[in-house]
Amino acid sequence: MKHLFTLGRIFFAIPFGILGLNHFFMYSYYVGIVNSFIPGGGFTVIMTGLALIAACISIIAKKFIQFSCLLLALLLLIFICTIHIPGLFVQGTATMALIELLKDTALMGGSLMIAGIYKEGKVIES
Repeated sequence: MKHLFTLGRIFFAIPFGILGLNHFFMYSYYVGIVNSFIPGGGFTVIMTGLALIAACISIIAKKFIQFSCLLLALLLLIFICTIHIPGLFVQGTATMALIELLKDTALMGGSLMIAGIYKEGKVIES
């Protein structure tokens, strides 16, 4: 069972690292999306990318895992409230916004589960 925890934790973290790197590789794309309604523009894109990469590293390395998963859940909630919910009301993007909203909601739930399971790098036994 311990191996399943490890695999699940690593597979959960990898997409966040890739998405964080995308904030650098596809910088102009993300700036174009957020410039219209999120303050900070390019700075926000870079900071979000760094936060996603830091969360990925923290989860894989099992360092500050509970704290980083709680912050990751908060970041995902911010994405849901500021990007996906407003996107539901824009004609032409509603379907993608719904898919992204459901994806980020599921990832937020997974992040909260990991935060609840791990405490200071150790799996809490039930």
